[in-house]
Amino acid sequence: MTGGDPKTTRVHLRITGRVQGVGFRYSALAEARRLGLRGWVRNTHDGAVELLAEGDKQPLSQLVAWCHAGPPGARVDHVEPEWRAATEEFNDFRIRH
Repeated sequence: MTGGDPKTTRVHLRITGRVQGVGFRYSALAEARRLGLRGWVRNTHDGAVELLAEGDKQPLSQLVAWCHAGPPGARVDHVEPEWRAATEEFNDFRIRH
């Protein structure tokens, strides 16, 4: 970690299923901001959603759990989490295009 809070960590997620065209990114944005997390979410060319978030472990775990269901209309088949040390490079959470 880069000298920040030792509780701060990072999770990188790849979410597959029916996750594009159902408001997944916008709902994930709202959920991440509600939880006080920083990072980004984007659609990938192969139909998945990719999400990178940093913050305290507990809210990150809550976001991962939320991603297993997603918003109404989504059908999540698989969530691949990859946990790493935080880099603290983000000031907020946003949608990347």
